[in-house]
Amino acid sequence: MRNLEAKFRLIDRARAAAAAEAIGFERRGELVQCDTFFRVASGKLKLREEDGGASLIHYARARRGGLDVSDYAIAPVADPAAIRAMLTAALGAIATVSKVRTLLTRRNVRLHLDRVEGLGEFGEIEAVAGPGENPGGYREEVAAILNALDGAIGEMIAVSYFEMMRG
Repeated sequence: MRNLEAKFRLIDRARAAAAAEAIGFERRGELVQCDTFFRVASGKLKLREEDGGASLIHYARARRGGLDVSDYAIAPVADPAAIRAMLTAALGAIATVSKVRTLLTRRNVRLHLDRVEGLGEFGEIEAVAGPGENPGGYREEVAAILNALDGAIGEMIAVSYFEMMRG
């Protein structure tokens, strides 16, 4: 799977949510997530545990024109505690990121408004490309969303939460 992604500092969560809803995003709920990242040779590998389940996610990002293009794969995990212990023993865990995420969606675009423990508030826009579709084709739409959120968001962020935690 592939997506086009933008990550930014969040200045005003309520204002960002209201602006997103004004341009057609629908609030899908609040998610409590805990991501454990593991040492891997390429890309990033995380175990995401959240209300109602867990998934193993591997992804790689490439910076292109100020936005990230991500290639990723997601596999459901039935026993997250056992998988976390196994991957920690085999690969080594390098960080744990806990967050509360407000999820809003519009068609194939997800907007995350995140409160990250120990870091603060951030937002992400992910435009998910369909099979055979170029995620770069969503640059104008993502730019328009960022423009609509103006005043509620701060500077763009080029690294993941766990990289920010590691300084």
